[in-house]
Amino acid sequence: MPESTPPGVEFKGTTLSVMQIIPGSLDRADLEAAVTRALGSAAGFFDGDPAVLDLSRLSGSGAGVDWGAVQSFFHGVGIQLVGVCNAPGLLAAAARGAGLASLANDALLPPRRSRAEPRAPGKSAEPPPAPPATPSMIIDKPLRSGQQIYARGSDLIVMAMVSAGAEVIADGNIHIYAPLRGRALAGARGDANARILTTCFEAELVSVAGVYRTFEGAVPADLQRCPVQVRLEEKDGKGLLRVAPLSTQ
Repeated sequence: MPESTPPGVEFKGTTLSVMQIIPGSLDRADLEAAVTRALGSAAGFFDGDPAVLDLSRLSGSGAGVDWGAVQSFFHGVGIQLVGVCNAPGLLAAAARGAGLASLANDALLPPRRSRAEPRAPGKSAEPPPAPPATPSMIIDKPLRSGQQIYARGSDLIVMAMVSAGAEVIADGNIHIYAPLRGRALAGARGDANARILTTCFEAELVSVAGVYRTFEGAVPADLQRCPVQVRLEEKDGKGLLRVAPLSTQ
């Protein structure tokens, strides 16, 4: 009988969309406190999402990290760690020992725009096909305390009040044409260009791409009950959350 050829294997390069998490500490108790403070009950919307830990802001050397506890914690909130970046040598080696990939420090930078391909003389350029549009989620009823709305993969438009204790979450932008008294988290899967816009700002917490600001005491007078825009700004290589009055004139 002729020998059978064993099944082949094919290797292909690809671009994988992953979430970036930038912790200040890898202690499990610190992580739990930070995630709870940033997202509250919103952490429940993660569903096995892959993520890379960017350790550029880690306080201390990270010596003695219990990687099993770190992975277990993130797994418990629905996040699958796949690797680390910006890790010093020993910490990167320890992460590899725990089964995580050690990525180059620039691995999470946005891809550069490629140069245009040359065209044959007399041949017109054909525009690339437009990606399918994802419809925005529209909510036209008030959200009571304890309610949570998540617009996965799209913008969120809210036409009624978001009460204190309620949460609105979107992978894209959040537009609220009513008082925002609860929590709003835009760019939930890492979109640093996402924004939050509301016509009446009385928020408890706002967040863009995981960078958050709380208003546990009181909203500043120049923002209180005013139209407001929330977005990230780049400063000294870091994303800082800017909460500013929005001109509607």
